[in-house]
Amino acid sequence: MGAAPSTPRLGDAPPPPGAAEQMFAALVGDKAYPISSEFWKQLLELPLTLQWPRDRVLQACHAFAQNNYQTKHLAKILIHLVWCLQECASATSVSHVVIYRKAINAAYISSIFLKFIIENAKTDNWQELCLDIDKNEKGMENFPSEHTVEYFLMRGVLNYIGSVDVSCLTIQFCSILSPESCYLHHELLNLMLVLMSTQLCSGPSPEPKDVHPFIDAAMLQDSSTVISVVRKLLLNFVTRPKFPLNGQHPVFSDDGRPGVLQRVGSAAANIVLLPYYTFNYLVSSTPEGASSQLADNSLLVLLIMIHYRKCISSNESITSNDTYTIDSNSKDKDTPAFHENPYCKALNNAKDIQYDRADVEGNAQNGPVVRLSFASLFDALGTCLNDESSVLLLYSLVHGNCDFQEYVLVRTDLDTLLMPILEMLYNASRKTSNQIYMLLIILLILSQDSTFNASVHKLVLPAVPWYNERLMHQTSLGSLMVVILIRTIKYNLSKLRDVYLHTNCLAILANMAPHVHRLSAYASQRLVSLFDMLSRKYAKLAELKNDKAHKVISDQIEADNFADDTSTELHIYTDFLRIVLEVINAILTYALPRNPEVVYAILHRQEVFEPFKNHPRFNELLENIYTVLDFFNSRMDMQQLDGEWSVDKVLEVINKNCRSWRGEGMKMFTQLRFTYEQESHPEEFFIPYAWRLVLSRGFSFNPGAINLFPVEIHLDDAPSSEQKV
Repeated sequence: MGAAPSTPRLGDAPPPPGAAEQMFAALVGDKAYPISSEFWKQLLELPLTLQWPRDRVLQACHAFAQNNYQTKHLAKILIHLVWCLQECASATSVSHVVIYRKAINAAYISSIFLKFIIENAKTDNWQELCLDIDKNEKGMENFPSEHTVEYFLMRGVLNYIGSVDVSCLTIQFCSILSPESCYLHHELLNLMLVLMSTQLCSGPSPEPKDVHPFIDAAMLQDSSTVISVVRKLLLNFVTRPKFPLNGQHPVFSDDGRPGVLQRVGSAAANIVLLPYYTFNYLVSSTPEGASSQLADNSLLVLLIMIHYRKCISSNESITSNDTYTIDSNSKDKDTPAFHENPYCKALNNAKDIQYDRADVEGNAQNGPVVRLSFASLFDALGTCLNDESSVLLLYSLVHGNCDFQEYVLVRTDLDTLLMPILEMLYNASRKTSNQIYMLLIILLILSQDSTFNASVHKLVLPAVPWYNERLMHQTSLGSLMVVILIRTIKYNLSKLRDVYLHTNCLAILANMAPHVHRLSAYASQRLVSLFDMLSRKYAKLAELKNDKAHKVISDQIEADNFADDTSTELHIYTDFLRIVLEVINAILTYALPRNPEVVYAILHRQEVFEPFKNHPRFNELLENIYTVLDFFNSRMDMQQLDGEWSVDKVLEVINKNCRSWRGEGMKMFTQLRFTYEQESHPEEFFIPYAWRLVLSRGFSFNPGAINLFPVEIHLDDAPSSEQKV
């Protein structure tokens, strides 16, 4: 076994001075160490406490990448990682600390060099990884001959993540708290992000030529592995495990200073892996809601995996199997065909652990499924929705998992989810446009259900502490939703000017309208003022179009372009105004007796409807509104009143006559009902979006290597964690 005679042999005693230097020099050098060499054991048992400057680490990474073509050290350390994980999974003695140190070091070291090679690769098929290895080499007897290194690696990592508890280790049938297990899970999750980061180097649209060796291998794992991984990642998100207070990560030196690899992270994050490392193992002393790095990383890994799409090449033969089959949604001949993503499928088919394995009809489930507590998942999402990654998970669940969507809809405490969503929309100016889209789409999906629309008006909020414009006491959740949606529309009109955002807000209001119950005075006023605001914008556009039509413009092309732009915008605002009128009309047609404040609001501002009385797009809807106005105006005129009208007196008349309202003369229109459908190429949004979330959490990556989305490249030497992506 003496393949590395120049390196010191390490026992339980601390390594002699210079041992680590020699070991790392050998790792990155041009001498190939056989996979059976004692060198690997000595390397992985080292405490990683070297202090290297940035240029030294960069030099080592370059040397490793260059020599890896001959040494195949990357493939060898990845294979040793899997063997270490197998040892950890079967550890049955208190000597497990040494075993875990080896696995942690293997995951950590391989992450460093993997990430450097991925960032600097020149080929599309990642030949620089040099994962082909001689399977006849001594020590490879137990390596499955039918497996590639990447498949073997992903199977080992995913099996460990899915089957071993994060913070507990079973020794002689007893479960004990294991800091090492926490740290190993942490390293493996970071390694997963590095392995899957090849996607950052591809374009925004998946193509058949794209090669992603590690995540493609993950997609080929058997269904039991897929299910266990999805379940464990969700459980990590729900339980939010913390690093033990008395734990010490093996890659830290005894005095708590970061070792060589941590130092690199803070000094040259764009060169090596350090997504979250620097001192983030310290447990936060903040109360409930304190971040859990394991939970955050688990969620990021899950999001990347469920939104991945693998294109089917034109010359690829498609076989039917239960792990990686053609996506049944890819039917359009002009739409690229994708393999089915088993992780996405597992999430979409997840079941509530509270229910029996047979569904309501008594039919058994086809095969194993992810089972966990929907109640715990619901509560965890409500707690963590201020994090953008959690919003994407909630979207993925309510859109893809019918059982979870139904569970949410029957909860009586909808404010658990809706209040954080509404608060974030209230603070839209501090949110990304993608986050606003996700929040609105979640509300749109939920508003498709009539039970949801009725329930939100029955739930009364004692107060809304984050709403600063006015005090809100004893207002319904439904009324608050209307107020926030209208506020979002007004913000968008003044800042973002995004038609898609406008449409989503109005669609939610339209879905809610027939089910509105006792809408608050403030919400009713906001609704009518929304029509007024849009009508004034419409009037300005119409006036501008007429003025320009009467002026002579020398440049006819410019004139035509202007006319087209104005006409398009005018048409958009016409549609917006009609939807608002549909919302008001639906409330008056289906729910007038229950909404006296809405009647008061349109009586108070009835002049805003007058300019559109004869408009061909609006007149039929306004007929109903004027039927209501005429009815209540006549009742007001019939009142013998001493003194002036007050708000209370007007409402008294309205309430009295609401009870006798029969809807005579009202025309019944088909209720507007908006449903959410994903765009034809959702992967072009969700894959880049998920990776933007990863980068926003501190995962550093060379901006010059990113092709998945546009990035702002800084020419200074600042760490990439400070670069804007």
